[in-house]
Parts: sequence; structure tokens; C-alpha cells
Amino acid sequence: MTSKTILITGVAGFLGSNLLQRLINDGHKVIGIDNLSMGLEANFGSAADSENFRFVHADAMHKSTFDKINEDIDVAVHLAAFKIPRYGNAIDTLKINYGCTENILDFCRAQNTKCVLASTSDVYGRNPDVPFSELHSNSVIGSSKSPRWGYAVSKLFDEHLALAYQDSYGFPVTLLRFFGSYGPNQPLSWWGGPPPVFIHSVLNDKVIPIHGDGQQTRSFTYVEDTINGIVAAIMRDEANGEVLNIGNKEEITILELAQRVKTACGTPGELKYELIPYESFNGKKYEDVMRRVPDTTHSEKILKVKANVSLDEGLRKTVKWQIEAMKTREYGKV
Repeated sequence: MTSKTILITGVAGFLGSNLLQRLINDGHKVIGIDNLSMGLEANFGSAADSENFRFVHADAMHKSTFDKINEDIDVAVHLAAFKIPRYGNAIDTLKINYGCTENILDFCRAQNTKCVLASTSDVYGRNPDVPFSELHSNSVIGSSKSPRWGYAVSKLFDEHLALAYQDSYGFPVTLLRFFGSYGPNQPLSWWGGPPPVFIHSVLNDKVIPIHGDGQQTRSFTYVEDTINGIVAAIMRDEANGEVLNIGNKEEITILELAQRVKTACGTPGELKYELIPYESFNGKKYEDVMRRVPDTTHSEKILKVKANVSLDEGLRKTVKWQIEAMKTREYGKV
């Protein structure tokens, strides 16, 4: 494999740091941007000392940040984002996701280089056609009065913007819709989704908070499988111009996830959980998605990779990592 120079925004975050380590291990050079508002330098691990990694501590929201990139970039991977508007951050979610994406696309336009852009399974919205297919499932977004949809709308706009740049300026883009990634370096809070929150609760003998009735279903993808998908999107020309699901096809309820986490932790006693009504989010009715699972047929054909790590195996690995992480990282900080 020919060595490439790859730019990563959000390099200190969950996916960014795991991608960094993989690319360094594979012999590539990485330029990483992060403002450290959510990510941690500790996530860099051994890659921090690599001569093939240069860290730019700056904000992708500022166009001047990209003036610091003097190298010729082969591929840019845009992972920096803001989410969870249900907690009152709708303005940040919309502005940051748009602003950062516009800046990276302008950079790729100037360098005439490929852009791999992180999207989300959330863009499928309330579509009842499960599993979600990139080729056949439409986006069904809820009311504009519900802040719950701010993240989905921001990422859907990013997708349209990226494809418009590709059509207008000729450089390739690849859009990746992630489904429930979890694993080492995940934030120890709801930013990391249910797995870290549930693991923290079980390890500390606390009640697991479950939103709604717990019967909503999701698919969870171990980070190693997610990174395999990102790397394939970077390297394969067949991914250019494509919208691709990156996820595990195993569908489980959130209540079942809680039980699987309990088993992975190996702690004594019964599972303890509390159902949290959606009305508790800012006092507004929260519109949940009752089923979310990917159809990965198209992405497996294009990328030649698929998710292989089972949920139980991934949870065991994640619990082992989180036990050590909780000794040095504050729960809920990121």
C-alpha cells in the first residue's frame, strides 16, 4: 500500500484518535486538527510520539486553521462535529457542523483532494423502512419545533453541501453514515452513546438510566469495525461519490443492551435500571426513533469490508478499557 498524507479533523476525539492510530500503524502520515473542546490528547496514545503525526491545536470552525496545513494532502477525513441538541445545544449543533464542513470542503477544493465526511444514521430520521438502505431509504425528519432533529438536519445539510461541492468543483467526496460506534477512547458520557453510560452505571453499582420504555432498537458497531470502514473509504476509489452505511446489522433493544453490558461487566446482583420519560429533556416531547439498523449490502460491495466483532466481544473489550479509563478520566466531562 502506498503511503499517504491524510488530514483528520477531530483527531483527538473517539473516532479520530482510533483512526489516527490505525493510519500511523499502516505507515501513513497524519496531520490532525482538534480544538480539544471535547477530545483528549491522551487519546493519541503511542501515535503522539510518531514522527509521522503532526498535531494542530486549532478550531476547524476558523478558516485560518487550514492555513496552518502546508503539506500536500492526499485525503481529508472530516470527523469534527457537535451533537445532542436535546440538551439545549441546537444552535451550536447547527452552526458548528455547517461551519466546519464548509471550511474543510473549501480546503479540499483548493487542494483538489478527496474528502471523506462523517455523517450519521440519524439522517434516516423516522423512516419506518428498516433496515435503512443508502439506495432506497429516504430521510423522514420530524417537526422543526423538536430540537431532537437539529443534529440530523445539520448532517443532512452537510451531505448535500459535500455533494454539491463535488459536482461544482470536481474533487471526490465520500459520505459515511455511522451506526452506534463504541469502544476504547469513547467519551464517558452520553456523547459516547448508551454503552459508556451503562458500563459506568454497572461498574459503580448504580441504576442505569434508560430513555423511554427501552424497547427502541439500535445496532452497535465496535470501533475497530468502524475504522476498517473509514480506512476502506479513504483508500478505495470505488467509494468516491458514494453515501455508505458503516455499521453492524445486529439489532437489539436498549433494555437488552443494558443486560448485555451487565453480563460483560461480570458484576454480582440483578440489573438495576430506571425508565426516564422523554418529557424530561428540556420539558419538551422528545421524538425517538424506535428502530435503527443498517442495510450494509451496498457498503460491503463498495468497501469490501464488513463488521465482524460481535456485540458481546466488543462490550468485553470496551469494559476492560473503560475500567482503566475511569481511573484517570472524569465521568461526564467528555
